Amino acid sequence: MIQALYTIKENVALTELVYKMVLEGDTSALTAPGQFVNIQLEGKFLRRPISVCDYDDTTITLLYKVVGEGTEQMAQMTAGQTLDVLVGLGNGFDTSKSGDAPVLIGGGVGVPPMYNLCKKLLQEGKNVQVILGFNTKEEIFYEDEFKALGATVYVATADGSYGTKGFVTDVLKNLTYSYFYTCGPMPMFKAIEATAVTGGQYSFEERMGCGFGACMGCSCKTKYGNKRICREGPVLEREEIIW
Repeated sequence: MIQALYTIKENVALTELVYKMVLEGDTSALTAPGQFVNIQLEGKFLRRPISVCDYDDTTITLLYKVVGEGTEQMAQMTAGQTLDVLVGLGNGFDTSKSGDAPVLIGGGVGVPPMYNLCKKLLQEGKNVQVILGFNTKEEIFYEDEFKALGATVYVATADGSYGTKGFVTDVLKNLTYSYFYTCGPMPMFKAIEATAVTGGQYSFEERMGCGFGACMGCSCKTKYGNKRICREGPVLEREEIIW
């Protein structure tokens, strides 16, 4: 983990509530897809944890949804501003367990960390399928970006306004896959747990206090004792989770 100042290179709206922010700075602490950053905002006591969508040698791409005062503040920021950011937090996805045909499942704001994971799996020569779940057509983002990587992409909308009508599991139950990776809300996780036929990894969305394991505010029960989502997570193995 490192703490440093990052310059906003881009901050644009993708949908009514979802924004893409590109930060320029030191990315050396990022070692695996699924890690996150923690952003200090003026006037806010707690930092805001945001999952990493993508990164390269000099930039970090974040996709975030405006859901409160902190993210509303972020949405008003412009290129050239600087942010104090903790980078390289959390335990990311393990691609060594994927098999030849993994499926990636992202629900809403759980979509972003799937992107860098998809890129890495494709670079490893895997046949990647991606399921993106949203409530409506208007909420969809990054479908074209996943397709551009070379993945097979399916979209499900709860209201049936685009793609498969229903939920991500309505797509999942008709696919053949070797392993699954997912990030999204808890109801989606429980539906996947009842549907999936292989091993997998869940990346949990959780309110965090410190973001690096000191406050114990984001603990999760597992078969091996309590684990901190910000430290031992956010990615946990299917087999260890106590639902």
